[in-house]
Amino acid sequence: MVSRRAAALTAHAPAIAAAHLRVEQDPYDPQHNPAGYLNLGTAENRLVWDLLSPKLAAAREIGPRDVRYGPLHGSVRLRTATAQLLSGTWRTPVDPNQLVVVSGASAALDVIASVLCDPDEAIVVPAPYYSALDVLLTGRSGAKLRPAPLSPANGFALDASAIERAIVQARKDGVTVRAVAITSPCNPTGNVHPAAALREVLAVAERHDVDVIADEIYANSVFGARPFVSVLDPLVREGSRARLHVIWGFAKDFGLSGLKVGVLRTEHPEVLAAATALAYFAPVSTHTQALLAGLLDDQDWVAGFLKENQSRLADSYDHAAGCLADCGIPHVRPGAGFTIWADLGRRLPEHQLWQRMLDEARVNLIPGTAFGGPEPGWFRLCHTTDPGHVREALRRIGGLS
Repeated sequence: MVSRRAAALTAHAPAIAAAHLRVEQDPYDPQHNPAGYLNLGTAENRLVWDLLSPKLAAAREIGPRDVRYGPLHGSVRLRTATAQLLSGTWRTPVDPNQLVVVSGASAALDVIASVLCDPDEAIVVPAPYYSALDVLLTGRSGAKLRPAPLSPANGFALDASAIERAIVQARKDGVTVRAVAITSPCNPTGNVHPAAALREVLAVAERHDVDVIADEIYANSVFGARPFVSVLDPLVREGSRARLHVIWGFAKDFGLSGLKVGVLRTEHPEVLAAATALAYFAPVSTHTQALLAGLLDDQDWVAGFLKENQSRLADSYDHAAGCLADCGIPHVRPGAGFTIWADLGRRLPEHQLWQRMLDEARVNLIPGTAFGGPEPGWFRLCHTTDPGHVREALRRIGGLS
C-alpha cells in the first residue's frame, strides 16, 4: 500500500520517460540490429562526445573535498564558476550566492514549484510546452497547470496576451495563479523569444502579481539568426519588478544529461532560503561538482566548445529539415535546441499515428498531446543524433499510410 501522492506520481509518469526506456532496450543499429527502435523522442545531444571525451577522460587530481559532504545547494567553487559562465549568457552579473545547484533542471523545476505553490494553485504555461512540466511543476507541489494556447498561424510564437487571458480565466474559475512558466528557448518548438515578447510577459506577470519561472536550459544552444535573450537581460527587465526565477543546467548546452546537474537562480531571499533547504533532497555528488567546476575553469575550451556545438546543431537541423521536406512534412523552423515541431496531422489521427509509428515503424516520436498542443497532429522530433538514424526514421514514417 502506497500513499495517495505516490500513487498519483506513478500514474502520471512523463510519457517521454516511458517511451525512452522502451526504445533504449532495443536500439537500432544498421548492421547488428536493423529492425531496432529509432529514438527521435529524447532531447539529448549526441553530437559532441568527441569534444567532451578528452576533457572528461583526462587524468585529474582527486582531493578529499571531492568525496566528502559539501554544501547541499552546491559547492562555492561550482557556483562561482557557473555564475561566471551565466553572467555572459544572461548579460547581467550573477551572484553565486543566488544560485542553488541541484540534481538536474528537472529537480530545479520541482523545487521552485514547491516553494511558490500550495496544492491546487495554478501555474500558467504557454502551450505547447515541455511535456514533463506536467509532473515536474505539479507532482510534489500539488499545483495545477493552466495552458495558454499559442497560435500555429505565427509558428506558436510567445504571446503575452494568451498568457494574460489564461490568468484572467483561471481567476474567474476561482483558481489562485501563482506563476507563469516559460521555456526559453522554447521546448518543443525551438522558438527563440525576442526581447519585446519577453518584456510583455514580464509586464503581464507584474500587472497580475505572479512570479515568472524561466527554464533557459537551451540558452547556449542557439543556432538560428535570432540571438538568445534571457529574462534577466537588461533589454528585457528594464526596471520591471516582476519576480524572476531562472533555471539552467549542463544537460543540453554541454551534452551532459546523465550527470544531472541543474541550477536555480533567484534573488528573492525567502524563495532562496526555501530552495536552499529543499536542495537537501536533491544534491549533486561532490565529485561531479568538482568535475564540472574544472571543466568551466578552462574558459577558452568552453568558448570553443559552445561555438562548435552551435555549428553542429545547425548542420543537424538542416539535415533533418531536408529529410522532412523529402517526406512532405511541414514543420516550425527552430532557432535553437534539439527538437523540431513537425505537423504530421495530414497523415493519420494523432493517437493512431503515434501508435503505428511506435509499434509498426518502431520509431519513437512524442505526440503533441503530451505537450499540451493546442491543435492535433503535431509531433516533437529530436534530431541531435546520428544523421543516418534520422534519415531511416523518417523513411519508415513516410512508409505509413
